[in-house]
Amino acid sequence: MSENWKQYYKDHLMTVEEAVSLVKSGDIIIDGHGHGRSPIFGPALMKRAEELSDVRLATGYNMTPSPHCGAEYEGHFRHVSMFNTAQTRQAHWEGRASFVPMHFSQMERVFTSWKPNILFTQVTPPNEEGYVSMGVSCDFTRAMVDVCPIVLAHVNPNMPWTKGDTEVPVEKFTAFIEADTEIPEIPEVTMDKVSEVDRKIAMNIAGLIRDGDCLQTGVGTIPDTVLQFLSNHQHLGVHTELCSTGVMRLMEKGVIDNSRKTVDAGKVVCTLMGGTGDFYRYVDHNDSFQLRRSSYVLSPATICRQKNMVAMNSAIEIDLFGQVNAEMIRGKQYSGIGGQLDFLRGAMMSEGGRSILCMPSTAARGKASRIVCNLAEGTAVTDTRCDVMYVVTEYGVADLWGKDNDERAKQLINIAHPDFREQLDREFWTKIHRSL
Repeated sequence: MSENWKQYYKDHLMTVEEAVSLVKSGDIIIDGHGHGRSPIFGPALMKRAEELSDVRLATGYNMTPSPHCGAEYEGHFRHVSMFNTAQTRQAHWEGRASFVPMHFSQMERVFTSWKPNILFTQVTPPNEEGYVSMGVSCDFTRAMVDVCPIVLAHVNPNMPWTKGDTEVPVEKFTAFIEADTEIPEIPEVTMDKVSEVDRKIAMNIAGLIRDGDCLQTGVGTIPDTVLQFLSNHQHLGVHTELCSTGVMRLMEKGVIDNSRKTVDAGKVVCTLMGGTGDFYRYVDHNDSFQLRRSSYVLSPATICRQKNMVAMNSAIEIDLFGQVNAEMIRGKQYSGIGGQLDFLRGAMMSEGGRSILCMPSTAARGKASRIVCNLAEGTAVTDTRCDVMYVVTEYGVADLWGKDNDERAKQLINIAHPDFREQLDREFWTKIHRSL
């Protein structure tokens, strides 16, 4: 790092209005990710809507308001998503946004191939050596710092300083906009707010986890509840897509110490973070955490090197072949692929590894079974039948690994809601079994 970094930083300070004035019609913008997505660029850019046309804003998991998805901005801005959320899915359903199916591990490569013009991101203030940290979002965003000709950084004093691939010299950035905004939080799940169904699912998953396992877990009621059931385990490790408050709690108890990890021993490795304010304060300058690029964290080639790797993910529905839909509802793109298949395959290739898919047995307030005879026509298959090991509902665990078609169907029917088992059994033997 040049000794003149302070002057470089000072010379490249801008207002947010000055920064978004660099956007031109036809530009491709990579718009931050997860909790690292900045809240200041979008509103400022919308003020320029009448001056701009065909500007594409691409992102992965989008948790904060996305005004560019509004109908009034059609023709000016178009959202390009790899993972639909509540902020973006309506625009996609109404034709104002695009969805690109891809694995999380591939996003760096795909975004690079698009030759994007601008990156919006969020960073910490610089340290004395002239580096900033990208905080809670490393993922594909770190690679875009090197790829995009224009990199606009929202400098936020509330962003925790994280270690790993997140530490970047200030000279990599085109402009700095200083703004004190809150980092979005995810409330901590407490057992008194967990439904009986989710509690049973979490207990069934916890029964598959052994001392010394390395875990991939996400954020949500079931993952956080699983972690709470692991308080009596020992020497657990974490290699995960998104790290949350539940991991902190088990580290405080000494349950997670990462001592038996075969890769990155002694470290929690993730590519994103999201949790409570206490969690953000805990990870700040904490050497026990390493945020790495998504191309590393989510590569099955990395994951499979962890012995006893356990991947935990959720599904929307699964058919009696073992095919999994984890992204569509009634033929509409509800979410995305994310890192699910990356971790499923990596865990399956791991020595002693296991992949676990979980879901409640029913949907629509008990009126529909999530275990179905066949996925509906037009439904995407997120995970093929060859990718599935364990499936968990509140009624138990189906072990599909190495099972023939009849046994796989039998195991799945056994963990379906009792109201649907007879129908599923009948449909299997009359519609599917004859053709196998």
